[in-house]
Amino acid sequence: MRRLMNLACVSVLLLVANYAIAQNKALVNTSASPYAKLSSLDMGNVTWTKGFWADRFQICRDTMIPNLWKVYTDPKVSHAYKNFEIAAGLDTGLHSGPPFHDGDFYKLFEAVASMYAVTHDPKLDALMDKTIAVIAKAQRADGYIHTPTIIAQKNDPKNAKAFADRLNFETYNLGHLMTAGCVHYRATGKKTLLNVAIKATDYLYNFYKKASPELARNAICPSHYMGVVEMYRTTRDPKYLELSKNLIDIRGLMKDGTDDNQDRVPFRQQTKVMGHAVRANYLFAGVADVYAETGDTTLMHTLNLMWDDVVNRKMYVTGGTGALYDGVSPDGTSYNPVDVQKVHQAYGRDYQLPNFTSHNETCANIGNVLWNWRMLQTTGNAKYADVMELALYNSVLSGISLNGKNFLYTNPMSYSDDLPFTQRWSKDRVPYISLSNCCPPNVVRTIAEVADYAYSVSHKGLYFNLYGGNVLNTVLKDGSKLKLDQQTEYPWDGKVNITLQQVPAKAYSLFLRIPGWCNGASLSVNGQPIDATLTTGEYAEINRKWKAGDRIELNLPMPVKLMESNPLVEETRNQVAVKRGPVVYCLESVGMPKGQKVFNVAIPVNNDLKPELIEIENSPIMSLTGKADLRNEGSWTNQLYREVGTKTSKVNIRMVPYYAWGNRGHVDMETWIPLDR
Repeated sequence: MRRLMNLACVSVLLLVANYAIAQNKALVNTSASPYAKLSSLDMGNVTWTKGFWADRFQICRDTMIPNLWKVYTDPKVSHAYKNFEIAAGLDTGLHSGPPFHDGDFYKLFEAVASMYAVTHDPKLDALMDKTIAVIAKAQRADGYIHTPTIIAQKNDPKNAKAFADRLNFETYNLGHLMTAGCVHYRATGKKTLLNVAIKATDYLYNFYKKASPELARNAICPSHYMGVVEMYRTTRDPKYLELSKNLIDIRGLMKDGTDDNQDRVPFRQQTKVMGHAVRANYLFAGVADVYAETGDTTLMHTLNLMWDDVVNRKMYVTGGTGALYDGVSPDGTSYNPVDVQKVHQAYGRDYQLPNFTSHNETCANIGNVLWNWRMLQTTGNAKYADVMELALYNSVLSGISLNGKNFLYTNPMSYSDDLPFTQRWSKDRVPYISLSNCCPPNVVRTIAEVADYAYSVSHKGLYFNLYGGNVLNTVLKDGSKLKLDQQTEYPWDGKVNITLQQVPAKAYSLFLRIPGWCNGASLSVNGQPIDATLTTGEYAEINRKWKAGDRIELNLPMPVKLMESNPLVEETRNQVAVKRGPVVYCLESVGMPKGQKVFNVAIPVNNDLKPELIEIENSPIMSLTGKADLRNEGSWTNQLYREVGTKTSKVNIRMVPYYAWGNRGHVDMETWIPLDR
């Protein structure tokens, strides 16, 4: 009898645990991940109220999502949605667009679902229901869904096979379907898209059970690593965790693997970051997810090596990654074609960070955010929040115009019309990036989801990861309710005011991040300075029994700083980047007197740059104004070298945040500027 009672108790506990897991509505659900120190709040717990992210979120809601949905459902512009209709048998025709178009549409769908989690707009709910019906109808009975192949099978059944071409992006598309299915389920409580994702994940699991080694490596751009783990977290189906571990184990086992596909070297044997930047960052993010579930220290060992290599040798001052349009990996030790491989949008060599030709694909920069977010959740280490914040404010937001309608594929650090060549991708933002429109839906879903990165929780307390005007209304791990109001003009001003409106009954910790860029932070509660260690680049803990009405004031000084690079970065030697708080600045030709060139400017060490709030495209922007030194250029016609001139004068300049460049017309621009000592 006692044994039966014990079994009954265990069953009840399992049911309670499964219920808790099912009820968690976080964007990335680490609430039951045994090796994650932090977990996310439910989507919709954070609402932007006023300030920087409230402005971006409103434009995302009113312009970005409606505009991009119109683009993706207009077959004259983008065939993405039409491909699903054809695959579903609702229309006839051929597939059109790149093979990763399905995944791009899933990313846009995820943005809609994330927006719904906050707004609960019934029109968005109806739109998603209608769309899911088409997607579900396009799926094969065995769970396979990839519109290029399905449409080809309808038109020529004999010559169309699943996973026949490793460049067909099938698993990439499936990965974004999985993520979108989980987000939609958590936002709406409906399983309609999740059921499609379950069938697709089951198909992938069965495929890998019987696939040949050659077929098994047909997994270009591994978004499915994150997707499979999130499916496990949502359904608790153990075979999905098994699949996620297997996906890592099979990488690099084939003799003809490539750095372009991140599978030449087995993951656990990697010592340097190399190869395709988007695929690398997605891989690292997915592996971090697997570590959070398994605690496999061999995975974390390699992740730490990769992170140190990127942050200390291969990342731009804006958080951008993937420096080279086309690179060679590795370099310098061999001429063996197996070792020396051409790689597109490559990480490149250590300290190889060009400016005019910097690639920095928006998706790679978003991958940097996804990776660091997972490292933060796993470790609780604020250094990952620093990198996440850096990329969000700079190299991610630069990928979209301030009005939310136009996009960049690459994010250069400098641009000049005097360059005697045309680069591959437009340096003016465009409404639609033909043949590679993967970045627009990616940046739109990221902006829709930034609120989900703002806070984390543990059993010890609440972590403030990103600052911005918002209201937080959540339930803590012990069931206590917590509600607070945060008011700040961050990142334009470092003062953050927090008012607690509903608090737990027992003592609880608040962990406020002191950013790595900040010196001299101060912190007070109800007007009294607190006795806490405020260490740059760490979380400051305040533990006490709180009461409703308690006020916390965090002050993060934001002086203008001149940043220099390691002297091994030869392209920026004796140059500086201007930074204030987390925001990197650039100089555009429109920010100078007419007729003067940005490339003749030098920034004095003792400069007088001061913040001044302006508006660009109806968005408040903190500019920096002051005087700089101006060289007398003369003519460079038919000259490669000449003696240095000495004539200089002073010129008034206005610098703008890097993310806002190119929003006032076609301009020359530079981020790294010569230093005048």
